[in-house]
Amino acid sequence: MCAAQLSENSQLHVGVIDSNPKVGAKLKISGGGKCNITNTYVESKHFLGDSVLISNILEQFSKKDLLHFLLKRGLKPVIRKERYYFCASSADEIISLLYKAASKTQWLLNETIIKVDKEEHFIVTTNNSTYHTKKLVVATGGISFKTLGASDIGVQIAQGFGHKAKSFQPALVGLTLQPKQFWMKELSGISFRVAIKVGGRDIEEDMLFAHRGISGPAILSASLYWQKGSIEIDFMPHKNIIALAEGSKKQLSSLISLPKRFTKLFLQSIEVPDLEYARLTKEQQKRLAVLHSYSLAPAGNFGFTKAEVSKGGVEVDEVNIITLESNLVEGLYLCGEVLDVTGELGGYNFQWAFSSGTVVARALLD
Repeated sequence: MCAAQLSENSQLHVGVIDSNPKVGAKLKISGGGKCNITNTYVESKHFLGDSVLISNILEQFSKKDLLHFLLKRGLKPVIRKERYYFCASSADEIISLLYKAASKTQWLLNETIIKVDKEEHFIVTTNNSTYHTKKLVVATGGISFKTLGASDIGVQIAQGFGHKAKSFQPALVGLTLQPKQFWMKELSGISFRVAIKVGGRDIEEDMLFAHRGISGPAILSASLYWQKGSIEIDFMPHKNIIALAEGSKKQLSSLISLPKRFTKLFLQSIEVPDLEYARLTKEQQKRLAVLHSYSLAPAGNFGFTKAEVSKGGVEVDEVNIITLESNLVEGLYLCGEVLDVTGELGGYNFQWAFSSGTVVARALLD
């Protein structure tokens, strides 16, 4: 995206170094091959990171601006679940669009960056060659998807010039369980909508029970904010099981509008029999309310091999919050996932990549 914006200026010589043999490798595999480009609702609250910096970048190139950019070039995204923007047929649409828009770019593919130095200008050494440039944009992402050449070279470059960075951690990833919650493993394949409280955030989306633990959109986004300790799950948001049960002659499993396998194992886990509410003891009636506030402390996560993105990266307190230029090294810019900014599941990380890449391009064109 940065290269595409820079291509509008014929005076610049732009080169993109990529360790992959083709451009857009991460775009191609995302969203089931259809690339979740952005989201209907895009605000700084959907990101983990400095809210002032995030807001500044999103205001300069918003979701509306992104959609206009794409529509102008012939790509009309489709909306799924009233929230998510995807390519209509495949991610190749947006890859082709950006490649064409960046037509004046020199593509330096199959090249791995070894190191970057600076004398009068930047000197980028790769496994194949050495390049000299007055301005350098670091857009190397995080370390998820190592099979696509992902590495922490961007962090290494920034640290080499004196920047601080947080170690990358898996994010948008499934969570593993403590022995107390192993009953959930018997529900592998079941999915339904839940509300989760984690790290001061509220998330409502589908949760998937998996053989290794818990996953699905709700858990992936929750993993972004979870450090350690407990998360709280409401398994039946917008309903009140106590209000439904009081005065009812039905068994609890008939009142809880969730898959029967879940209901059976959930009631067993909280030691409440599947009876009508009036036949429960006061203590059992009290435990039933846990359906709306089930607390669990994940044992860990599924790791980088299953993580959609990496959280962490170059700290932003030494980056210009308007242009993303380094405050330590003139001519050095950082954008995308290499910065300590990470979005929730649902197109937010691509929006951040497109917005921050455009902001850097505009700063270079000034």
